[in-house]
Amino acid sequence: MKSPSIASPSSSFRKTRLSSYFFGLLALIILLILLYSEDFSFLFFRRPSRFQPEPIIINPIQQQQVDVDVDVDRPISTTVKDTKKKVLPFAVGETEECDLFNGKWVKDESNRPLYEESECPYIQPQLTCQQHGRLDKDYQFWRWQPHACNLARFNATFMLEKLRGKRMMFVGDSLNRGQYVSMVCLLHRILPEHGKSMQTFESLTVFRAEEYNASIEFYWAPFLLESNSDNAVIHRVTDRIVRKGSINKHGKYWLGADILVFNTYLWWITGMKMKILRGAFDEERKDTVEMETDDAYRLAMKSLVKWVQRNVDPEKSRVFFTSMSPSHGKSIEWGGDPYGNCYNQTSPIEDPKYWGQSSQKSIMKVIGEVFSKSRVPITFLNITQLSEYRKDAHTSIYKKQWNPLTPEQLANPVSYSDCVHWCLPGLQDTWNELLYAKLFYP
Repeated sequence: MKSPSIASPSSSFRKTRLSSYFFGLLALIILLILLYSEDFSFLFFRRPSRFQPEPIIINPIQQQQVDVDVDVDRPISTTVKDTKKKVLPFAVGETEECDLFNGKWVKDESNRPLYEESECPYIQPQLTCQQHGRLDKDYQFWRWQPHACNLARFNATFMLEKLRGKRMMFVGDSLNRGQYVSMVCLLHRILPEHGKSMQTFESLTVFRAEEYNASIEFYWAPFLLESNSDNAVIHRVTDRIVRKGSINKHGKYWLGADILVFNTYLWWITGMKMKILRGAFDEERKDTVEMETDDAYRLAMKSLVKWVQRNVDPEKSRVFFTSMSPSHGKSIEWGGDPYGNCYNQTSPIEDPKYWGQSSQKSIMKVIGEVFSKSRVPITFLNITQLSEYRKDAHTSIYKKQWNPLTPEQLANPVSYSDCVHWCLPGLQDTWNELLYAKLFYP
């Protein structure tokens, strides 16, 4: 019988050393797995299927972006792009999927007008058409009806409650002032006489609703930038000059407003190039350059967007911009008298495709291009197309005339008809109904 083999000492030592290495390496691997279990989890858990999308983490403070889709042959619409749905300030609900600016005018003698001219003492004498001899009242009875939905009914009590402790400010030219006065007329009726007031301080007009600690204000700034037309009373300047980079000249008065409604358009349309001042107005020799209207307007819109981004908190405040208000100076545009205008027009244009011959389509494109880059939402109130139909709603000859009319003018009313501004009550009340809808049901 063979005796059992006995391992040599060197062989035993090698086995012991290999065992130590093995257990040491195993211990190290276990330690690494424990320390970095997330990185090694793929060894133990099945990878998700390629048909199973990874979860998306949304940054809750991601800034919103305004998209302005501009097509000059249809209404402009704005949408807020964001990966997470946010509730805009003042919003209490949402409008069903509907373009409020696409619709038609319908006669409504039951619910229009929303107030009477005689009961609103705040209407300027250049807008009180009945007081100045207009006999027909049909222009007061038209209601805007969107094609796909109904426009929210204006509720003055609800709006004042939402304005409690707030400032609402309209900024721009005389057309925006007309919208401002319309808003005041819509709201003042429910306030007691001792609880409301209106005061003017140079370029600033303030209506106070004392019970609500609320103010509705208008600030005269026809170009938004500083200009030689900034005097709120004496501003009939034919040689118009705008100072580049000067929006803070007026903007300091807008600070702290909770709702801002801007417009600027009419004063840019001179038929000539715009003069842009590169220095200061008090300099003896003024350094000016001439720019095409579109380029000058773009400069102003960029300044507005920069001001809004620096000074408006989108978590607390809302910004609106009202589009151009059309004029009706040539009735041949809608198939009328070649020598006529808005004078003696008593009904809207019925052709739904009517746009007018206004050359302002390029201005609309400028607005779209600039606003699309804003980091703060700017809600666009596209009142242009719906107002194009309302050749009947202008003040025409039925207003306070600033200068005595000549016998030649009196013999030809068309020659002094105002086909730019609008009678109140009337069309601009609809602008405020749209503002109301976009403010509370965006």
